[in-house]
Amino acid sequence: MHPHAPATPKYPHILHGGDYNPEQWLSYPDVLDEDIRLMTLAGINCVSLGIFSWADLEPEKDHFNFEWLDGIIDKLYKNDIHVILATPSGSRPHWLADEFPEVLRVGETGQRNIYGHRHNHCYTSPAYRERVRLIDTKLAERYGHHPAVILWHISNEFGGECHCELCQQEFRRWLKEKYKTLDALNHAWWTHFWAHTYTSWEQIHSPTWIGETAVHGLDLDWKRFVTDQTIDFMKAEISAVKAIVPELPATANLMGIYAYGVDYFKLGRELDVVSWDSYPEWHLPGKNAEIARNESLSHDMMRSIKQRSFLLMECTPSTTNWRSISKLKKPGMHELSIVNALAHGADSAMYFQIRQSRGSAEKFHSAVISHAGTENTRVFREVSEVGRMLKKLSDKVYGSASPAEVAIIFDTETKWALDKCQGPRNEGLDYFGIIQKCYDYFWKNGINTDIVDCDSSFEKYRLVIAPMLYMFRGGIQEKLRSFTAGGGVLVTTAFTGVVNDTDLCFLGEASEEKLSDVLGLWVEETDSLYTGEYNSTRWNGQSYRLSEICEIVRPVTCETLAVYDSDFYKGSPALTVNSFGNGRAYRICSTPETDFLDCFFGELAEELGLERAMNCKVPEGVSITWRENGSERIVFIQNFGDSPAELILDREYRDIFTGKTYTGRLAVEGLSSIIAVG
Repeated sequence: MHPHAPATPKYPHILHGGDYNPEQWLSYPDVLDEDIRLMTLAGINCVSLGIFSWADLEPEKDHFNFEWLDGIIDKLYKNDIHVILATPSGSRPHWLADEFPEVLRVGETGQRNIYGHRHNHCYTSPAYRERVRLIDTKLAERYGHHPAVILWHISNEFGGECHCELCQQEFRRWLKEKYKTLDALNHAWWTHFWAHTYTSWEQIHSPTWIGETAVHGLDLDWKRFVTDQTIDFMKAEISAVKAIVPELPATANLMGIYAYGVDYFKLGRELDVVSWDSYPEWHLPGKNAEIARNESLSHDMMRSIKQRSFLLMECTPSTTNWRSISKLKKPGMHELSIVNALAHGADSAMYFQIRQSRGSAEKFHSAVISHAGTENTRVFREVSEVGRMLKKLSDKVYGSASPAEVAIIFDTETKWALDKCQGPRNEGLDYFGIIQKCYDYFWKNGINTDIVDCDSSFEKYRLVIAPMLYMFRGGIQEKLRSFTAGGGVLVTTAFTGVVNDTDLCFLGEASEEKLSDVLGLWVEETDSLYTGEYNSTRWNGQSYRLSEICEIVRPVTCETLAVYDSDFYKGSPALTVNSFGNGRAYRICSTPETDFLDCFFGELAEELGLERAMNCKVPEGVSITWRENGSERIVFIQNFGDSPAELILDREYRDIFTGKTYTGRLAVEGLSSIIAVG
């Protein structure tokens, strides 16, 4: 029935549960028994176990203690609660760091960390890799075939970097493999600038503020190396558990669009299932719809990595303790946030955490079971309501598709390069911001959108948007050229196609490297505007404000659709279009406000006949999204405002839960959702 193979074939249902840490409560047996009762009451059908359990699983080197975990897993399964079993590499035991100091990370100044915190480990260290392989193998042998265990959870929130000598040596090996010769590396990095030419591989060191930061190619390649080394470490863990149970799928929990120290597109493609941890700041005054939009964008990115549904591995039932303000979720907000994840492709609602920790860093992070240890709390009741909702939705939603005709390119490597490019604005060159502005229209108007990178395929899309795609890499020019020539519509914005994959500027006026043939223009200058300074343009009879940067372009074959209103480049193109093959390519030559993009993309959407969840006007603060299960379209109507909103329906819809039929006018209460078939 569903278009995708199940993420968890041993238990093909929407998962409801979260991180459970029984090792914190082994001396409280009554608490563990009560947890089972409360989880059952809340409709919990799955928990993540073992994420930070290494010190309890192997309290001393080669002395393993699995008996406590045996009892927990057996008891959970007897109560119809399944297990996502984690490899515990995210936080190592003290004895391991004591015996093998090399496992601890070294910072960019060359100082080795002392034991503490999480992720304080070197991905290169042979000693760490071997100890991880051993504990992973033991876990797989003992639990891989247990009927409760449905998925591997590989480590936890991969991230960070190590600058130790082992990593320096591996980085140099990685560079030799990539460039072959120092001459090729020196040219790619343009090291003759400031006389920074390398004459020996041993001279190369990772970028550091006490050493080299001016060679941008070095910085880019270091970040690529860190991603590759992280992936290699993760794949070694996956190999260890799959050597015992090859059929059990593996995931690793990512952290959305904002955690860009590791390229999640590259890492996520190595997983069987993508999952991520979502912690938005709901209820910032007047910002709920904007927060929902940004959160939806992250959901869409996670779905797009594998082009299939994902797992929401962590969210909070209420407060997030590490934010500057630990704001409670207001009544209705928790269910609404879960519905938003489902609407954009999630097949789970998992929390951090099941039971609230009694001490240490996250003792005030909310949980299904609070310090009160009772079902008599508002949060527990709301979680239980979500559990009942997910059970009713599972057969219709689990594994369903989110068809998209629109793709927005978010490229992690471009973000890395922009962070170091030293101009045209060293503050306020807002890469995320322009992506969010481009996404805004489609989110508000029920048009499913994929978030892709330069390595993605564009064949299935009708509209591809490349906001501020500063760096062209991975053959992106030929992909976009082929896409446009084949009849697609391409939209680029200012500061797109400036450098190659080692951050070297393209040379010449018009060139295929810059995609000048597709865009029909070349960029002569780029003006930076001060914060609070604006230019403007008129288009379709309306005036729109422009900010941040304004490109001064030279048309070659393109048509000018709008011009700048002021400054010495008044009258030069601000918006162009160029026919190329069977398609066309637009250039928005500045950074426009959302109102311009809403109007511009609105016209394109109408012209292209892009498919919408509903053909109706969407009120402010409301989002409409859809998934398809092979026989039905499931429509998610979500109101992120505090006040009721009204829609004029385009056809008849049937409420999945009540069976009620909606026609004509539909009122949606504040902080609530309606899920219907139509």
